Amino acid sequence: MGRLRACLSGSREDGRARLVVFVMAGDPDLDTTHELVLRLEEWGVDAVELGIPFSDPIADGPVIQKAAERALAAGVTVQRVLDLVERIRQRSDIPIVLFTYVNPVMRFGLDRFAQLAKARGADGALLLDLPPEEADGYLQACRNVGLETVFLLAPTSTEDRIRRAVEASSGFLYCVSRTGVTGEREKLSSEVENLVARVRRVTDLPIAVGFGISQGEHARQVARYADAVVVGSAVVRRMAEGSREEGLLRVRGLIEELSSGLSGRGWR
Repeated sequence: MGRLRACLSGSREDGRARLVVFVMAGDPDLDTTHELVLRLEEWGVDAVELGIPFSDPIADGPVIQKAAERALAAGVTVQRVLDLVERIRQRSDIPIVLFTYVNPVMRFGLDRFAQLAKARGADGALLLDLPPEEADGYLQACRNVGLETVFLLAPTSTEDRIRRAVEASSGFLYCVSRTGVTGEREKLSSEVENLVARVRRVTDLPIAVGFGISQGEHARQVARYADAVVVGSAVVRRMAEGSREEGLLRVRGLIEELSSGLSGRGWR
């Protein structure tokens, strides 16, 4: 069992849902991302999704879209993100999932991407717009080097799609809380709990829930039935407001709020 899966599976032992945070690599620069990841681990975050920017992020809302634009304008590439992972690994063992789209990976080369990602210290990868039915080459490249794979499921996913995603995933299953794009919401959809129950019936893999989570109450709701809570836009927005230190202070406050709701899970 890899470091990523082991981390998220640990929630079943201690009754505390894990906290996974998305960070756009290179927004506003790679030094800031490096510092933020190290701080996140210090503040108790369990795993990081490290975004590789893409010019057409169809699954992302305006906050992460703009972050990708800023990172691309700063010259961030797949190679530079992989180099950043290696730099983080010099000081941290926090599980890292590379989070991006098919296009940058295909242009970089499937085998090259998987090999370098693993060599630099990444634990897994999630390509948001890659369906499991079209993933054979990608899956083989990842399996050849032991890079864990993660696929998305939505409340509209059929039983067949759930089965395919389960078969293709080795790190965890990522259940999105609603159809549509990423972004902060006031309320979470009631449909996601049913989705998690459907997925849990067919797999022992950890299950994470994301898209729209931005408050401590959201974390408390999701922690009742999922192994991990994923937060992205709320963190990216706070880092983009004001100076680096101001952003870090705001993110720390959010992490403290979210972390307070992760214990006391009811489904074990």
